Amino acid sequence: MKSMVILEPQCEGGFTAFSPVFPGCVSEGETQDETLQNFLDALDGWMAVKTDLALARPPKDRLPLQLMEVAL
Repeated sequence: MKSMVILEPQCEGGFTAFSPVFPGCVSEGETQDETLQNFLDALDGWMAVKTDLALARPPKDRLPLQLMEVAL
């Protein structure tokens, strides 16, 4: 899966990374590479929380969810 990640330089140095596809998933780092790696680590946690929430409260008008592991 490909997705846009925005790296924003910070006035005090370093970068902030975020993606409109994953609202609330934000990370920082000193270099672009470090920031991107930190974002990918944060994304793992973001997805785990979203998955846990979806499994804890399945909508009554939908079929049960199926989990699939995919490489990002």
